[in-house]
Amino acid sequence: MRRLAFLTFLIVSTVLPFFSFEGYSFLRHTTSHLGAQGSPHSWVMNSTFFLLGATAGYAAWKTNVWYHRVLGGLFGLSLILTGVFHHAPLVDGVETVAWQDTWHSVFATATGFLFTLLTAGHGFMTQGAQRIIAFVLAGVAIIIPIGMFAIPEVMGILQRVMFISAFWWLFFYMKVPNHYQR
Repeated sequence: MRRLAFLTFLIVSTVLPFFSFEGYSFLRHTTSHLGAQGSPHSWVMNSTFFLLGATAGYAAWKTNVWYHRVLGGLFGLSLILTGVFHHAPLVDGVETVAWQDTWHSVFATATGFLFTLLTAGHGFMTQGAQRIIAFVLAGVAIIIPIGMFAIPEVMGILQRVMFISAFWWLFFYMKVPNHYQR
């Protein structure tokens, strides 16, 4: 399931831009823009958010560590809800449903915040490479969103780097020490 979710994200976030609204830029536009109100085939990106969120929650639950279960579960749920509530439209002539955009922003922000807490906590619980990579990813989860606002011309590629790094870590790299498992 983890491989399927990761591969689905890679394919959808790379291929769907060719079928999205006119002017969509892989460099400048985010995956939320692919799932935005009025975006062609937005259901594909929003379904991918659901798949990633459900898979992340399941991966966190399988750790048998309550810290990971709670924060990872909330991370997964917030990502699912990011796909339920849609970003404001970038397509001309589509009326904005403001409350959808507001909730999308709330859950997208929560997703990033919860991932940062998950990786930082994991870093404190582990040693060696697990600790280093977890703290690096916590830093990435802080620095990349700042970079997205500072250099909006490349926010799409920055977000994809962050997502790929985050899900690679969560799905394939993260290992919790046995003494934390219950």
